[in-house]
Amino acid sequence: MFLIVGLGNPGDEYAHTRHNAGFDAVDAIAEEVGARYWKTECGALTAKGAYRDVDLVLAKPQSYMNTSGGPVKQLMNAYGVDAEHLIIIHDELDIDPGTVRVKFGGGHAGHNGLRSICDKLGTRDWFRVRVGIGRPPGRMPVVDWVLSLPKKEAAEDFTYAVDRGAQAALSLVTAGLEKTQQAFN
Repeated sequence: MFLIVGLGNPGDEYAHTRHNAGFDAVDAIAEEVGARYWKTECGALTAKGAYRDVDLVLAKPQSYMNTSGGPVKQLMNAYGVDAEHLIIIHDELDIDPGTVRVKFGGGHAGHNGLRSICDKLGTRDWFRVRVGIGRPPGRMPVVDWVLSLPKKEAAEDFTYAVDRGAQAALSLVTAGLEKTQQAFN
């Protein structure tokens, strides 16, 4: 079993913003695997499905980005999932828009959702699917950038990267890290 967690913020005001790339990717996975029933548990919206005979728990923490670690830890405990079967999908400022990168382990790079997960799990070793959103233009504050809706060409890049992020997560489940990195990085 794999636990696939998309990071984001709950609420309509954050829907489809750059910071909610993880939520959008998990929604795309749910559609792909036919997971239609969402319920609230462990501080997250969850849905269950299977992909090529591998059971999946899909999750969107509802505690806001900066405290995502609590629901992730609770879900891992509830489902008996270890860190080697955890995939976190999140937005990444340091990757170009429209691009996806996959890795295992690493730091939090200032991402508060990842920092919270590192703190709660006591490890940095889990799979990460990083959806590139790029840096804000000019002197725009980062918070304004990540909480804004991509427009025009940026919206196309965002949608493309979210879909690729969903496919990369499913590839991790069936093909493993090395093959997934060769295909997506």
